[in-house]
Amino acid sequence: MNEKKSAMPAPAGRPLAALLRFLATAGKAKLGAGDPLSLKSEGGRTATVAADVVREAVRLGLAVRNGDELSAAAGTRTYLRRLLAGVEGYQDQHRDIAARTVDTASGRQAVRVNQLESPLSALARLKDKAGTPYLGESAVAAGERLARDFLRCGLQPRLTMSWEPRLAGRNGGELGQAREISDTAVAARQRLQAAIEAMGPELAGVALDVCCFMKGLETVERERQWPVRSAKLMLRAALMALSRHYAPAPPPQRRSHSWGAEGFRPDMADRFGRAD
Repeated sequence: MNEKKSAMPAPAGRPLAALLRFLATAGKAKLGAGDPLSLKSEGGRTATVAADVVREAVRLGLAVRNGDELSAAAGTRTYLRRLLAGVEGYQDQHRDIAARTVDTASGRQAVRVNQLESPLSALARLKDKAGTPYLGESAVAAGERLARDFLRCGLQPRLTMSWEPRLAGRNGGELGQAREISDTAVAARQRLQAAIEAMGPELAGVALDVCCFMKGLETVERERQWPVRSAKLMLRAALMALSRHYAPAPPPQRRSHSWGAEGFRPDMADRFGRAD
């Protein structure tokens, strides 16, 4: 007796899953021209997605395209639920989850972070033959601080989709909140620029690539045409310079000096009389 196989398509990649989540909440969206394609929902939410991702969603029957309109298919939400239910259990075997607190528009919020996804986190666990960490705690902390400012100033790379809520139609409280977020982004950009200048043009690039754009060392070496294992050395130098920028050493205390022949200081006891 043959068992009936599930009609569920093969697991999707992140871009496809992101597109389906957008359609599942928006229902339908207008498609722009070009590649990547722009998406705009009736509620004003926008996103960008590669054209081949849209074609794959239509081919799998997970989205319906009618001219310049893209909408969720009947089984889109069911597919997403099954996908997330199946993926979470498998991924937990290959993740190092840590609790972090991040700043959001509504205040500080606890989130779960997969430390294995960050190249910097992997390097932080690297040790030399003597068991000494290759990157010191201050260097790792500097890289993480650089990444936080990079995210806060809104410069994260658009790997899949970009969510851009419109300001039009917001009430006064929401607009004030948006201005506050904008001020936070400006301050973060200023800190980021100061950090880049502190590292210098020779070192800033590799720090941004690894800490902010999440590129692996091999990718950095290939893109920059560097020798093998050179990116690790350059990154270490960059983060050490960055840690000094974030936590500069205290200036040496100025010591007073005096020069004179022996006995040049007056004897105060002789001047005012010695006590009997």
